[in-house]
Amino acid sequence: MATFVAAVVLLLPAGARTIGHWLIIEDPPQHARAIVVLGGHLPFRALEGAVLFKADWAPEVWLTQGRRSVEEIALERLKITGTSEAEYSREVLVTQGVPRSAIVILPERNRDTADEVRNIAKRLHDAGGGRVMFVTSTFHTRRLRLLWHLLAGPDLEAVVRYNSETPFDPDHWWRTTGDGQSPEIRRA
Repeated sequence: MATFVAAVVLLLPAGARTIGHWLIIEDPPQHARAIVVLGGHLPFRALEGAVLFKADWAPEVWLTQGRRSVEEIALERLKITGTSEAEYSREVLVTQGVPRSAIVILPERNRDTADEVRNIAKRLHDAGGGRVMFVTSTFHTRRLRLLWHLLAGPDLEAVVRYNSETPFDPDHWWRTTGDGQSPEIRRA
């Protein structure tokens, strides 16, 4: 039994590292109806969206919006308005040379990635089909592709891209919750 426990303790980090790298996939860029910058991880996703737009992969950049937080609702009741994450992403895009006229903040509020995928698929379907190019974080790519295949339907296409500057250490992501989110990730 002690040998088994020792083997598990020794092999667990190697398995976790393998999973960390398995999470990351990326498609080559392809021309699309729009570049879709998913919410989260400011400014990294928007920066990659700008790079793809300036390389002429799509004529528009679509920004998704998350659900309204309890704090945001409370501030609105007090007549205090702030800047949303999508608005910050728009400003990142503009500072990187994307014209405001090419940026669309989608009106739907999304609880999670599945909502984002459903809403993008509906928008793309309503526009006559085609392809979108998603920008997300490294560790989110495989899950995004899986959700697209499960929820979007066979007649719609998606390209999955990421910004490599998004803080994520695939070799140590399992140590703490913050390893995949903190910009101060230690590289070992």
